[in-house]
Parts: sequence; C-alpha cells; structure tokens
Amino acid sequence: SFCLELVQTRGNLIGLGRNMVIFENSSDQQAVLRDVFSNDLQLLELLKKKEKPNSFLQKCLSLISEQKKKFISPDMCNMVEPFPTIYQEYNQLLLKQNALDFDDLIFKTVELFKSNPEVLEFYQNKFKYIMVDEYQDTNGAQYELVKLLAAKYKNICVVGDDDQCIYQWRGADIKNILDFEKDYPGTKVIKLEQ
Repeated sequence: SFCLELVQTRGNLIGLGRNMVIFENSSDQQAVLRDVFSNDLQLLELLKKKEKPNSFLQKCLSLISEQKKKFISPDMCNMVEPFPTIYQEYNQLLLKQNALDFDDLIFKTVELFKSNPEVLEFYQNKFKYIMVDEYQDTNGAQYELVKLLAAKYKNICVVGDDDQCIYQWRGADIKNILDFEKDYPGTKVIKLEQ
C-alpha cells in the first residue's frame, strides 16, 4: 500500500500517468501479453506453434514476475531471446495503458527513489526506524526498497529465521538474511533459541 500511494502521488517523476490502474490478476496481465504477441509477427508465429498457448503465456508472466522480484529490468535480463523482448514490450504496453502489474509497485518505487534523491530523503526522514518481520522471505526488490529507506539512519531491525525460508517459489532470497550483518556492520544479533 505504501508503494501504491507513492507511485500514484509521485509516479509522474518517472513518467507514470495519473489514475494508474494496477493489474493484479493474471487474466488482465495475460490480455496485455496477448497484445504483445499480436503486435509482433515473429512472436505471434512462436505462440501459434505452442501446443498450449495459454500455458506458454502464463509461463512468460511467471518469468517476468521473477525478474521484477529480483529487480532485473528487461535491459539487464540475461535470458535467451525472445524473452527479453517479450518482457520489454510487455512493460511498454502496460505503460501505454497507464497500468502496472503487482510486481511493478515495488520495482517502480525503487526506480523512483534511485532517480529522485530528494524524494528518497523525504521518506528516509519520515521512516527513521524500520522493522521487517519474516526477513528471510524477502525478495530482491523488497530488499532494495528496505535498503534504500534504511540507508540514511541505519535504524533497522529485522526478525527472521534462516531455517524457515518458505517463499523461495515466490522469489524469496535467503541471502538477504544471511548477509544482513555484512550489509549493516555493527549489527546486534539476538538469538531466540528456546
């Protein structure tokens, strides 16, 4: 909800329009992806060759979601073609429709902070103390967001258990909690072992 409010109120700083729509369900996202394939003859031929086109589209959406959760943009994506092209065109079509998908909420917030230091500083001053529960289940984009917000004051407390990372299928990266002490030197670790 924090990211939604931010992209709605300050998204214009990174080229997002007002009254943006969030495509939360896969049918909306799949419709956009179908348009991507319809607008490109090579991609359309590729889709026609698939035995199960809907499954293929869903797999493409899953791969796009994975990339966004790892905070990998289309131009940084190192997967084989045509996936980077599909990813790029999908994002462009979303923006033309004044829409974002759910994964874009954090991705675009991080982009906004990185390109507008004064906006980042405003929110760093607003959130001087940060606490994240279930830190072992954060993904790359969530990690980037928290790291940016905590960078100024470094008043961050995380709670988690590296033996209980259960959302790896959803992009959780166990390294976030394992590397916490490297990211924040001087960390005090309190183990609750009983």
